[in-house]
Amino acid sequence: MHLADWLNTHSGTAHLYDVERAGYTSYAMRAAIAERRVRRIRRRWLATPAAPENLLVAATLGARLSCLSAAAHFGLWHLDDGLLHLSVPPNAGHFDAGPHRAHWGRGPLPSPRYGLVEPLENALVHIADCQPFENALAVWESAQNRDAFSPEYLAGLHLRSAAANRVRTASTSLSYSGIETIPRVRLERLGIRVQQQVLVDGHRLDGLIGERLVLQIDGFAYHQADQRGRDIAADRRLVLRGYTVLRFDYKQILFDWPTVEAQILAAMARGAHLAR
Repeated sequence: MHLADWLNTHSGTAHLYDVERAGYTSYAMRAAIAERRVRRIRRRWLATPAAPENLLVAATLGARLSCLSAAAHFGLWHLDDGLLHLSVPPNAGHFDAGPHRAHWGRGPLPSPRYGLVEPLENALVHIADCQPFENALAVWESAQNRDAFSPEYLAGLHLRSAAANRVRTASTSLSYSGIETIPRVRLERLGIRVQQQVLVDGHRLDGLIGERLVLQIDGFAYHQADQRGRDIAADRRLVLRGYTVLRFDYKQILFDWPTVEAQILAAMARGAHLAR
């Protein structure tokens, strides 16, 4: 396999240590560079034109993706703040992050010596230290939808960060998406308990307030027509069973929360959450 093709199976970039361990000689590296299929980043990194820009920046600065940038890399739900978040080695001395956000704190796992992305466990600590509580909690709960990140596993992590311990204590594995976490946290601040994933009529509810007020959250900016039809049919069945159903979409939760909150409180004021 050509070196460039091998690199593209490894996110487009790799440290010389890993390149050499894969069996590529200095001649193969020089040839790939001469062909312009590969270029050198600093002294010890190689990259192809397909390498993501954020990994190139990390390699250039001698840092690793962490915090929200690592969450994006691992495919976790998160609210993007428009910044590139980089973990800096403790022995880096002066580090000029430029327009990027630098993270110096240590997580529970060693940082990979030849990697450009912090382990997810470390990134979660940086998220807790960096982001508003509800945003951090949404990412942590998104992580718990992965088989390797059960509540039991997270409970066993040694966390030095007070913020990370606070987020861990509050997190559950019941939110399938961060967009389900945020309304729960905001309503809890008002003293409203939201039960998640309650099974009714063979369908799991995103949220249940009291005994009869159902919250359903559309987690996609644009809901597909067939899924939308199934959701509306499920709502009708719930109404026929005596439930009040309030359905909100992604944009309403994130950008029009006062209206969402007002409608929920209005429904509760009429006793919609109480058994009849």
